[in-house]
Amino acid sequence: MRTVMDTLYRLGMHAITIDAPGGPEVLAWTELPDPRPGPGEVVVDVAATAVNRADLLQRKGQYPPPPGVSDVLGLECAGTVAALGAGVDGFRIGAEVCALLAGGGYAERVVVPVGQVMPVPSTVDLITAAGLPEIACTVWSNLVMTAGLAAGDTLLVHGGAGGIGTHAIQVGKALGARVAVTAGSAERLERCAELGADVLVNYREQDFVEEVRAATGGRGADVVLDNMGAKYLQRNADVLARHGRLVVIGMQGGVQGEINIGALLSKCASVTATSLRYRPFEEKAEICRQVVEKLWPLVESGAVKPITHEVLPAERATDAHRAMEDGGVFGKLVLKMP
Repeated sequence: MRTVMDTLYRLGMHAITIDAPGGPEVLAWTELPDPRPGPGEVVVDVAATAVNRADLLQRKGQYPPPPGVSDVLGLECAGTVAALGAGVDGFRIGAEVCALLAGGGYAERVVVPVGQVMPVPSTVDLITAAGLPEIACTVWSNLVMTAGLAAGDTLLVHGGAGGIGTHAIQVGKALGARVAVTAGSAERLERCAELGADVLVNYREQDFVEEVRAATGGRGADVVLDNMGAKYLQRNADVLARHGRLVVIGMQGGVQGEINIGALLSKCASVTATSLRYRPFEEKAEICRQVVEKLWPLVESGAVKPITHEVLPAERATDAHRAMEDGGVFGKLVLKMP
């Protein structure tokens, strides 16, 4: 006897896929089989997803998903619970959730390990929530769990106008840090200041090492959150304060660089490089648990607000990727599913 769920799976779903690496034009709306939940998994009916720079790299063939993960783009989503696998509790069918994904978000449905499924903050609507999981988990895991950011620290955020940057500014301020940011225009820096940034550096015209040192009486930054990688490696070491912590989370400025170890030794400083996507399920689950317990209250109080540049229909994913590549996006780009 066929069940309602069997019929649902038989109908299939649609997703944005790529046949071969290339530009934004390779994105296509395709019919795929419905995902079925295994033990410890949840199927989410996706209301919206969000565009991340990692999606652009994967589209170009430069950032493959981990083994066994859907090759559909998308590292986060929000929607409603559609099905529960064996052993799953804590969620009910129809509940509004958001989720951290290793892939598969650009689809009408996605299967997620239950530890990466989170309730939507009470003050955030379902569509806006689609742009929260990746930045929330990235920022909290790196600033707090890895770098130990604390009240009174000076935090330097590179790419302050991006999705991670706009979130990191607010989290840093909520935790009592002084926040410095880099961005590429006076307008973007002004918007960062509106979010709480204290020290504003136009990387096209100013040296962030000099500016941060001047703003801290020569001390430097206690924590640096860096999305550039190789290009900024030595200068980030130079800007660190004694016992400073550099956390590298991106490679927009290249993958190979040199660093003067002496500059780190003299400061008792550290360099850590992290990737959220390739972490084991258990680590991601712990990050999500801390985000729900410690970061969601800051969101619900208004101390940290989701910054959405624009919500576009999923059929305009190509436009969204072009906009991200053009560099004019402030905050997150959200794709709403049909």
